[in-house]
Amino acid sequence: QVQLVESGGGLVQAGGSLRLSCVASGRTISRDAMAWFRQAPGKEREFVAGIHGSGGMTSYADFVKGRFAASRDNAKNAMYLEMNSLKPEDTAVYYCAVRSGTILVTFTQAYEDWGQGTQVTVSS
Repeated sequence: QVQLVESGGGLVQAGGSLRLSCVASGRTISRDAMAWFRQAPGKEREFVAGIHGSGGMTSYADFVKGRFAASRDNAKNAMYLEMNSLKPEDTAVYYCAVRSGTILVTFTQAYEDWGQGTQVTVSS
């Protein structure tokens, strides 16, 4: 089992930026797909961005394309989410997740391990 710890959330004004971090422990995840999801109050958890376990190709939800960038540092067993041009509708708890496989998928059921989440609040 992998333990995931997110950090970097906070309160920011619209148009601002934040960088989320997710550090894994328990095993090496360099070959595993990793993803960021978010959940706003009263809404379903949704895919935001992720990285395939092989080759590092990234994928993004349409609502963050051009604003968010996902990256990983296998030497640190970590993943990051650079969030720019933040909007009030980006307000949510952001979770990182890992699945035992190289292929990135966008549905929550595919991920075995989750972090505790970090709150991102964007004020207008």
